[in-house]
Amino acid sequence: MAYRPEPDRDSREWWERIARHEFAVQRCDTCGTTRFPARAFCPACRTEAWHWQEVEPEGRVESWIVNHQAFVPGVREPFVVVMVRLAAVPGCLVYGNWHGERPPEPGERVRASYDRIDETLTLVNWTPAGSPDAHPPQRESSR
Repeated sequence: MAYRPEPDRDSREWWERIARHEFAVQRCDTCGTTRFPARAFCPACRTEAWHWQEVEPEGRVESWIVNHQAFVPGVREPFVVVMVRLAAVPGCLVYGNWHGERPPEPGERVRASYDRIDETLTLVNWTPAGSPDAHPPQRESSR
């Protein structure tokens, strides 16, 4: 049985934004700390005041694994899952499938691409930054 991500109180809006190809993180209104994944409270100052901030969907490959288990609906095994450190928010790590013609390389620049699985689920994938499949730049918005 494949694992299907289930949006919760904190992540629901993030998943909705991903479906619209908007890549955003939370920014604390009190201390300015940016964070991912989404949470109700700032980990730095514990306030509940925050907003969504779109950031460039790019970063560098930190690590990766080759997965041989059925976890994601619509994705065949084996597949490569990369851990990406966001360029705009170095403290944030985001995971996603690798969409490159070759294996990823440590420190490689990547951009997000999006894979619509069905009407309610879109996943973030990572593509080498120079690839024609890389997603175009994003615009700013708030909550």
